[in-house]
Amino acid sequence: MFLLHRLISAFPLQDGAAKVTCMAWAPNNTKFAVCTVDRVVLLYDEQGERRDKFSTKPLDSKYGKDSYVVKDMAFSPDSTKIAIGQSDNIIFVYRIGEEWGDKKAICNKFVQTSAVACLLWPAEHAVVYGLVDGKVRLANTQTNKSSTIYGTESCVVSLASNVSGKGILSGHADGTVVRYFFDDEGSGESQGKLLTHPCSPYALAWAASSIMVGGCDKKVVAYGREGHVLQTFDYGRDRTEREFGVAATSPSGQSVVFGSYDRLRVFNWAPRRGAWDEAKPKEIVNLYTITSLAWKKDGSRLCAGTLCGGVELFDCCLRRVIYKNKFEMTYVGLSQVIVKNLSTGTRVVLKSNYGYEIEEVKIMGKDRYLVAHTFDTLLLGDLLTNKLSEVPWPGSGGNEKFFFENESVCMIFNAGELSLVEYSSNEILGSVRTEFMNPHLISVRLNERKQRGVEDNKKLAYLIDMKTICIVDLAAGCNLGTISQNSKIDWLELNETGHKLLFRDKKLRLHLYDVDTGTKTTLLNFCSYVQWVPGSDVVVAQNRGNLCIWYSIDSPESITMFPIRGDIVDLERAEQKTDVIVTEGVKTVTYTLDEGLIEFGTAIDDGDYDRATAFLETLEMSPETEAMWKTLSKLSLETHQLHIAERCSAALGDVSTLRFLHQTNEIADKVSQEMGGDGTAFFKVQARVAMQDKNFKLAEMHYMEQNSIDEAIEMYQELHMWDDCIAVAEAKGHPELDSLRGRHYQWLTETGQDEKAGEVRESEGDLQGAINLYLKAGLPAKAARLAIGHAQITNNSDTVGRIAASLIKGEFYERAGDLYETIRNNQRALECYCKGGAFRKAVELARLAFPAEVVKLEETWGDYLVQQKQMDAAINHFIEAGCSLKATEAAIAARQWKKAVHILELQEDSSAVKYYVKIAQYYASMQDYEVAEQLFVKGGHLKDAIDMYTTAGRWEEAHKLAVECMTEEEVMALYISRAQELERDGKFKEAERLFATVKQPDLAITMYKKNRMFDDVIRLVAKHHPDLLTETRVHLAKELEAESRFSEAEYHFIEAEEWKAAVHMYRVNDMWEEAYRVAKSHGGAAAQKQVAYLWARSLGGEAAVKLLNKFSLLEYAIEFASNNFSFDFALDLARLSNKEKIPEIHLKHAIFLEDEGKFPEAEVEFIKAGKPKEAVLMYIHNKDWASAQRVAEGHDPDTVSEILVSQAKFCFEQKDFLKAEAFLLRAQRPELAVKYYKDADLWSDAMRICKEYLPNKLSMLQEEYEEETSKKGIRGVEGLLEQAKEWEQSGEHSRAVECYLKVKDDADAALMEKCWMKAAELSIKFLSGDRAVEVIRLVGPKLTTLKKYNAAAELYLNMNLIKEAIDVFIEGHEWNKAKRVAKELEPRYEDYVDHKYKEYLKNQGKVDTLVAVDVMAALDMYADRGQWDKCLETASKQNFKILHKYVALYASHLIQEEDAPKALQLYVQHGAPPNPQNFNIYKRLFLDLINLPDTDGPESYQMWADLRNFLLQLCENMSRSAEANSPAHEEFEQMLLIANYYATRSAAKGVAQLVSLAAKLSVSLLRHTELVPADKAFYEAGLACRDVGWENMAFIFLNHFLDLCDAVDEGTLDALDHSDFLDTDIPFEVPVPSKLCVTDTQREQIRDWVLMVSMDNRLEQVLPRDERNMYEASLVAANTGIRSLPCVLTGYPVLRDKIEFSSVGKVAIKKDWNKFLVATKTTHSSECQDVLKFISHWCGGLPASGFSFS
Repeated sequence: MFLLHRLISAFPLQDGAAKVTCMAWAPNNTKFAVCTVDRVVLLYDEQGERRDKFSTKPLDSKYGKDSYVVKDMAFSPDSTKIAIGQSDNIIFVYRIGEEWGDKKAICNKFVQTSAVACLLWPAEHAVVYGLVDGKVRLANTQTNKSSTIYGTESCVVSLASNVSGKGILSGHADGTVVRYFFDDEGSGESQGKLLTHPCSPYALAWAASSIMVGGCDKKVVAYGREGHVLQTFDYGRDRTEREFGVAATSPSGQSVVFGSYDRLRVFNWAPRRGAWDEAKPKEIVNLYTITSLAWKKDGSRLCAGTLCGGVELFDCCLRRVIYKNKFEMTYVGLSQVIVKNLSTGTRVVLKSNYGYEIEEVKIMGKDRYLVAHTFDTLLLGDLLTNKLSEVPWPGSGGNEKFFFENESVCMIFNAGELSLVEYSSNEILGSVRTEFMNPHLISVRLNERKQRGVEDNKKLAYLIDMKTICIVDLAAGCNLGTISQNSKIDWLELNETGHKLLFRDKKLRLHLYDVDTGTKTTLLNFCSYVQWVPGSDVVVAQNRGNLCIWYSIDSPESITMFPIRGDIVDLERAEQKTDVIVTEGVKTVTYTLDEGLIEFGTAIDDGDYDRATAFLETLEMSPETEAMWKTLSKLSLETHQLHIAERCSAALGDVSTLRFLHQTNEIADKVSQEMGGDGTAFFKVQARVAMQDKNFKLAEMHYMEQNSIDEAIEMYQELHMWDDCIAVAEAKGHPELDSLRGRHYQWLTETGQDEKAGEVRESEGDLQGAINLYLKAGLPAKAARLAIGHAQITNNSDTVGRIAASLIKGEFYERAGDLYETIRNNQRALECYCKGGAFRKAVELARLAFPAEVVKLEETWGDYLVQQKQMDAAINHFIEAGCSLKATEAAIAARQWKKAVHILELQEDSSAVKYYVKIAQYYASMQDYEVAEQLFVKGGHLKDAIDMYTTAGRWEEAHKLAVECMTEEEVMALYISRAQELERDGKFKEAERLFATVKQPDLAITMYKKNRMFDDVIRLVAKHHPDLLTETRVHLAKELEAESRFSEAEYHFIEAEEWKAAVHMYRVNDMWEEAYRVAKSHGGAAAQKQVAYLWARSLGGEAAVKLLNKFSLLEYAIEFASNNFSFDFALDLARLSNKEKIPEIHLKHAIFLEDEGKFPEAEVEFIKAGKPKEAVLMYIHNKDWASAQRVAEGHDPDTVSEILVSQAKFCFEQKDFLKAEAFLLRAQRPELAVKYYKDADLWSDAMRICKEYLPNKLSMLQEEYEEETSKKGIRGVEGLLEQAKEWEQSGEHSRAVECYLKVKDDADAALMEKCWMKAAELSIKFLSGDRAVEVIRLVGPKLTTLKKYNAAAELYLNMNLIKEAIDVFIEGHEWNKAKRVAKELEPRYEDYVDHKYKEYLKNQGKVDTLVAVDVMAALDMYADRGQWDKCLETASKQNFKILHKYVALYASHLIQEEDAPKALQLYVQHGAPPNPQNFNIYKRLFLDLINLPDTDGPESYQMWADLRNFLLQLCENMSRSAEANSPAHEEFEQMLLIANYYATRSAAKGVAQLVSLAAKLSVSLLRHTELVPADKAFYEAGLACRDVGWENMAFIFLNHFLDLCDAVDEGTLDALDHSDFLDTDIPFEVPVPSKLCVTDTQREQIRDWVLMVSMDNRLEQVLPRDERNMYEASLVAANTGIRSLPCVLTGYPVLRDKIEFSSVGKVAIKKDWNKFLVATKTTHSSECQDVLKFISHWCGGLPASGFSFS
């Protein structure tokens, strides 16, 4: 829970009103501004110390300083300015600077048309403020202009922004709250008027999840995002609470504070519940009204300003944690944590942008990086740079690993996925799948060196697997390259620009990969160290004894090497100096790199080629320098810096390029001089640069664009690119085209390009010349192609012969065949085709010319394809030739296994069987064992199939196959032998599988045991012989013990739950520490102590004492030793450590010796123990009286008497009473003599001794004797009787009475009665009055238990105990006697007897008898029993009041039983008295009846008529009583009216002509929905209107019915729309129905109808209006306020043409009245006649044209 803790008072309270008008915290948390009533702004630091101040100014100085007040102020987002809103219609913006004491100056002012009420500064340059005239405006501090955002008619009293500052709320004096968004951030929330608060919203807060408003009504209301009420906190009953004048939201939006009088109320959002919780309010006495609140932007402080000028500073936090004693974490909200470095004082505010609750915060990566989780995101931060990120991170389980090696990106590894998060970015930069998270195997580069034309350079290199590197462009989201390597990679790193990748494999070979070109270069075959030089593309590596440096990595072959004698350990670059640190033995040597060469690379990266050239000019030519010149040359050409490129060519000695570039530069320079501008843009220069790049088409384009055709042709001629040259000439129609062609042909012939010359001749149509040139060029195939296509050539046999000879000579047999086939020489063509392997053409030719040769050709074709290793193609040809075996071999060779099987299955040749094995072996290698098995079986190689399954470990299939073809013994022998082979090969698991397959687990167990694999032995025993598991473990443990493998033995002992054996093993082997450990771990405290004891005993002496002291067991050991009879050891320990224990040990030793019967030795030990009395007792126990006497006299004289007592007891047991008595008297113990005589039942001897030696105890002994005798059954009773008679005779009447009262013999009731009566008789005659009464009170109940009521009563009467006598008679149901006694002796008890008699009758259920005694009680009994008919019948015989009391009780009972109709009949039968106490019953009865379902039909008429008549009777009775014209009377009159409508409607529904009247009645009932259930009323009205065709009304009523149903489901009618019923008398405030009147099916039917009608668009949603222009069924005209009378028949307002009745206010619509009369006469409806009869009675008779009831 979020709490406030008061820290300090930053500003002291004043004596009077000195209101703090406004306060503000700077966004950077360093400044806090306060403005007081004197218009001075005070500036404080975050600790609450005042550091600065400045005065504000009025709009015009002529009005003076007192002409305004400061209404509000706000800091700018950069914390350097303050906006001040004033009541004199102006806003000033002051620049206060970044440091304390900076000069204050006004930088903006915005004059307004009315006073400023409040302001905000949510975004840069944008001040939002509210004015008194209701406008909300925006002031732009950049343009110094202001504009209106929106305007209202009510004064702005408050402004609030959301957490992001992208939206604002304005509160207005009329309670309106308006919302406006600068950017809704995709929320889709509405703008404009949001809600209307009941009072002015002076305290307005926009939290993360809702809007909270407070005002002068002492309520705080939380509204949802669209203005609906979520929660209300009402403090109206708290007299100490005042209005809420100000509110503030925490920066996280999770908490809101409201200020009132002496109190701050804190509300915290509970995201799990989706509701606000109120924390304990912060109350500060004498604080007075809180006028302003300001919350520090990091959420850690809240300031409150008061009416008296005080400013209170509060600490705000949920909790505060110290992390590693280095950081303080302050949780200022669920979603915000401030992390403070305790050593430096720097702070970082960690905040969830989504408002999620931040869980644990960790600081990792050398205390530099923050990591925190919410339930759906991950927060990361760099404490050094203050860069924070929050990325989506749902449900990872907290198993991520974080790597912080790269300062700009955090690498997160989770579940095989690497995610990269760039600090300050709220999106995951990229995610890739990799299992390798070593930082040396991942390289990330993010914009580390700026490059020309590259905005976002973010690249990642990582391992897909140990031999494959992937490079990804994170910015573009694409793959830049994948590098596969033959050996595993152990290091990789991109350069800073991400264009080059260095990586090293496990063989220590160093490779370079160019990302742009995709080329890989091996730099070193042995590399023990490699690193990029920071800030450059220079590489430093170590190759055995050499330091290798690549100053220009673009030329990997250019390497600088220095011999070194140690190993490189580091590379340092600082202050324009790069050092390689090498350890040579114990010393460290530094090698400094050439900074100039490194600088060259930097200049290249920066694009400063002049600087790079100047640098290279200073260097001598070397391989490194040459590589750099080449790099510079390439780059300068790309950027068209041609002079630098020319200098590079000169330096490199590239004369041709130098000359060409020199000429180009001359052209460019000349153009620059003549035309000005950049000469390199001249088309000739650009064309020559394109030529330099060998991009001749581009050069041509440049020439052609300028129509320089000759230059283009000249260029191509110089390059001997004649085809392009002639193409240009042809395209442009050049006049020298023919000349060019001639020169082209001449050049071709001169240069021996006969083929090209032939093509030229061919294009010119000189076919013979072309053929001659082709043959000359040795291209007979081209000549043949030309000849075949032209008949004039093929007709020339000489030419054909020459071509054919050349083709055959050049082995172009196929082309020769084509030529021969063309000239119809088929035989030579076939031979040539066969020689050239063109069998397709040969077969096609043979099919036409030599059909018999086709089959042979197909086989030859197949053989040829086999020779060419084209096995796939050969298969079909062998099949065509009928060579199935060859086809099979080809299919096998082609690995076309399915085709091979198919071919074999068609064979009947037995020699084909051998192929099955080959194919089966393939399928076995592919683990397709089922097919392989089938093939092995077909080939007759079952053994191979079994071997296949066993090799594959599929023992079950192997076993199944073996069983089919082998005997069980053979199978077992096979498997066992195979398993033994596997055992010999060390393949124990496979062997076990085989043993298990043939159900020989014991052999597997034996195997494992033989090979000392005890874990497997245990596993198999547990699986196959669980009953032997424990025994096996013990056996193994003993074997291991014998082999001195104690720890393994211990494991098995423990697993067998034989930890004692393990302890014993260690004890036997004198390994006491191990024994103690096992006992401690498994035996508990007792075993641990016992082992420690045994260990100590084995040591003995002082060593034992030390050991036991170590374990704090010394006292235990002494105790244990003495308890276990090791007395010598116990004495040794005690003597050395605890001498106080020695006597105790002697005592225990003595007890032991006594138990062993060694009494003399025991006597010695007892005496040593200082316990001589124990020795005496020992001898007494053993009846050795002499020894006991001797020890007692010698060591303990006080025990002599005990010896005498013991001897006396022994004599008593031996019945030697005299001797025993003598011993006791010697011991002076006469009381024992009395006791022993009593125990022996020798009461006379006991009396004698007592009388002689203990006379004072004689009477007690006598009483004891009497008690004893009374306990002894019948014999005791007789004794009592005898004793009583003796007492009686001796005149001891009191004792005699006691004896008689003690007599108790349940078997003889007569005897007890006699004794008790005797006791009563004696007490009455001889004892005192009180004692006699006491005895009688004892005897009376005893006699009563024996049912001797008369005797008991007589005794009571003798003692004048009248009440007791009456109670006895009552208990015996002697009612007449009880009444007579009460009447004659004590009349005041008569009522008592009557009361008891009535109770008796009630309890016995004798109601009929009770009636004669107590009618009311009888009636109550009838009611309690539910005998209501009997009750009412009896009550009716009494008076009217009693009858209606029980009628009301019965009616209440029926209503509770939900039987309202029966209750109604009760009142119909007995009448309706106007008793106020019955009114609730009548109302409940009425409500229950109108709530009954399905009661609107004609069949329900009688019920409604009875209700109507009952209510009429009630109203008439009330009008004659004191209740006349009371509110209750008016309410029942209204109920009567409703009942009349219901009854009339039921009657009308039974007559077809009156359905419209019934519909009108249903509509009229809507004005009574404060009593009639609203849902039922609208449902029935809608259906009635629909039935008569009034669809407009039906649609409105049924639509409202559906709205009511939805509201009932929600439990509130607050949101119900009543707009259709404005200006009607249909009430809006109606009770919420407890349940709906319809089923879900009916409800859906109505919904479907309403939807259908609304889709139809043919109805207007308007209620019908009458001549008043009002809703036709409304009694009240809203425009005039006139109320019309309702029609007694329809309930509609009577406007004109009315029928008036004699009763005042009773009228009817004439038209409806006549309609009703006609229908009644024509249909003779009894219900309608009854309605008219009722109206006649109710309205004082019918009109003259009335209806006759005859």
